[in-house]
Amino acid sequence: MLRVPAQAIALLALGSIGVVATVFLGITWAPDVNPSQWRAPAAYRIIFLHVPFAWTSFLAFAMLFWGSLRWYLRRTERSWRLVQSGSDLGLLFGIGVITSGPIWGMAEWGVPWDWADLRLNTFGLLTALALFIVMARRSQPDHDSTRDTIAAVGLFGFILVPITAVATTLYQKRHPGVVIIESEDSGLDPTIRAVMMVGFVSITLLFIGFTIISDKLYSAEAEIELNHRALDEINGGE
Repeated sequence: MLRVPAQAIALLALGSIGVVATVFLGITWAPDVNPSQWRAPAAYRIIFLHVPFAWTSFLAFAMLFWGSLRWYLRRTERSWRLVQSGSDLGLLFGIGVITSGPIWGMAEWGVPWDWADLRLNTFGLLTALALFIVMARRSQPDHDSTRDTIAAVGLFGFILVPITAVATTLYQKRHPGVVIIESEDSGLDPTIRAVMMVGFVSITLLFIGFTIISDKLYSAEAEIELNHRALDEINGGE
């Protein structure tokens, strides 16, 4: 029987409490923004989850990249578990981003998606890449050739991460630019920054907890598969 590590349960519990606190603080404590600059000023509060979702999805895609690279260099089960967990979590948190973003877009822009916006579309491609890898892993035979193909997609697909991260700096159309760093022209209200940090910490705790559970699950799955093969060899030799 698979036993979930206690630290993973604790991380998920703390992260969940933090997410609830983030939503509560974002609604009740975070200040209003200048209504003259926004079509739907109240809708900005979704950033307290949207931005942390984006941050943790980048962590997941970095895990996918590192696992893919290690798979080619070492070809170990540990490396492959990084690919498995990275693609699963990249899809999970990526869905969080492409769900929360269009909610704000519909309120602020009047449309949920702008096909001319660089950041929106590169992030959509990232999430689609994670979906492709997850579906390929589950639908194709688990052979080294399959793993090689999936790892190649993970390696080359990672180029979208830095492009997405700097998209609003390279080409800003509708998506807001980076405003976390204080300057004369931009920056966040201290209260907004504080609530966002609660969101960052909370979603990151969830990410770590899910990573631990995912690694444990795929490790147990690999062990079961190894035992099945050993039994098949024994039965075949009789």
